[in-house]
Amino acid sequence: MGQLIYGSSDVYEFDDRVLAHVQVVVGRKLRRHETFYLSWVKPVESGSGRVTVWISPHIPLQFHFVGGRPPRLNDTWLREMLATSHGDRGLVVTREPESLPLAEPPRP
Repeated sequence: MGQLIYGSSDVYEFDDRVLAHVQVVVGRKLRRHETFYLSWVKPVESGSGRVTVWISPHIPLQFHFVGGRPPRLNDTWLREMLATSHGDRGLVVTREPESLPLAEPPRP
């Protein structure tokens, strides 16, 4: 499990694959100096409930990964998370959707 370290001491655990996608979307938004909410549902084994944090370029943020290799990113998931991040609820971490299959080349 990777970790999102928010501020100076708050640590939240995520699967490395989920965390990699969150990192990309958060990075895109922070590069534009946007502030927004980041929300997710806590799994039952972590006590259930929901967590929401305010993301700002002025608050330290670290992404720590357990795995040695970055996971392959799902463009569909990135687009969905980026689209939701512009709404009032901010960036909501969702389950990974199925990737769209690559189009087959036309046959002669």
